Amino acid sequence: MLNYIWISLIAIGILVAVGNDVRDEVKNTYRNGNTIGTKVEIQKTTAGAVHTWEGELVIPGAAFDSFYGIQSAATEIRQPVTISVHPGGSASISLSIGETTPVLWREMAKSATVKDKLSGKVKRLTLSPDGLPMSVQFELEPIRFVKMKAITQAALDIAGTAVSIALGLIGIMALWLRVMKVAEEAGLLKVLTRVLAPITKRLFPDVPSDHPAVGAIIMNVAANMLGLSNAATPLGLKAMEELNKLNPKVGTATNAMVTFLAINTGGLVLIPATAIAVRASVGSANPGIIIGTSIIGAACATIAGVAASKLFQRLPRYKKEAEVTNG
Repeated sequence: MLNYIWISLIAIGILVAVGNDVRDEVKNTYRNGNTIGTKVEIQKTTAGAVHTWEGELVIPGAAFDSFYGIQSAATEIRQPVTISVHPGGSASISLSIGETTPVLWREMAKSATVKDKLSGKVKRLTLSPDGLPMSVQFELEPIRFVKMKAITQAALDIAGTAVSIALGLIGIMALWLRVMKVAEEAGLLKVLTRVLAPITKRLFPDVPSDHPAVGAIIMNVAANMLGLSNAATPLGLKAMEELNKLNPKVGTATNAMVTFLAINTGGLVLIPATAIAVRASVGSANPGIIIGTSIIGAACATIAGVAASKLFQRLPRYKKEAEVTNG
C-alpha cells in the first residue's frame, strides 16, 4: 500500500511541475528572447584575444520588476557581471549568482547551462570616451522546464543521500548485531529476558518469552534509552525480522509489531546522547539541560503510543480482522 502512496505522490509532483512549467512557458515568466538594458559600473579590465570587463550591473528595482512582471522590495539591484568581446565583434555577458542576486535570477540559474551562473548575448554596448562600458542591452539564455529540472535534481540528490545512509549503517549494523550475538551466546539475553519477562509478556502476549524477538526488542529499547539512535536502528530491524517470523500473514502488521513500533517511535530515553552531542557541537552553555524534558516527553509519547495500539487491538473491527488473519 505504501508503494502505491509513494507512486501517487511522485505522479502528482510531476504533473504539478509540468503544469507550472507550461504556465511559465505561456506567460514567458523568464522573458526568453526579450532584451533588458541597464547601466554598468566597470571595476576591472582585461585585454587580450578576448577583451573582458568586470563590474556591476546597476538596475533600478522598479525597472527590474516591470521587466519581469513581479513585485520585490529592492530599490536598486547591483549584480556582479562579466562582459566579454570576442574576436569578430560578438559580445557575451555572464552573471555570477550570489546572495545579493534577485531571487528570480537565482531560480533561473538552477536551470542554466552552467550551474550558479547566467549567461547571455550582448545586443548593444555603449562605451564612454575612455572605452569603458556605460550601459548594456542583453538577452539572457533561454530558461525552460525549471520545475521539472528541480524535481529531477531532487530525486537524484535524495537517491544519493539514501545510498550514503545505507552505506553508513553497514558498519554500525555489523557491530551491534555481533554484540547482540555475543550477548546471546554469553547468556546475557536470557538473563535480561527472564528479568523483564513480566513486562514483555504483558506488552507482547503473542510472542513466546523465549523467542529471539524478545531479546532484540530489549536490546533495541535499551539502545534507545541510552540515546544511541544509530545503534538502535539495526536492533529494531532485527526485532521486526524476528517478529515477522511469527506473522501468519506476511505484509500485514501483527499486534506485536504495532506495539513495538509504538514503543520505538515514542523514543523512550534516559540519556539523549545524540541531542546532547548536537547541542554541545553548536556551543550550548548547558547541553544536558534537556535531559529532564526529554525523559518526560518521550515517556508521554511512549505511553500514548502503547495505549493507542492496545486500544485499537481491542476494538471489534480490528480484533475481528486479527482473528480472521490468525484463522
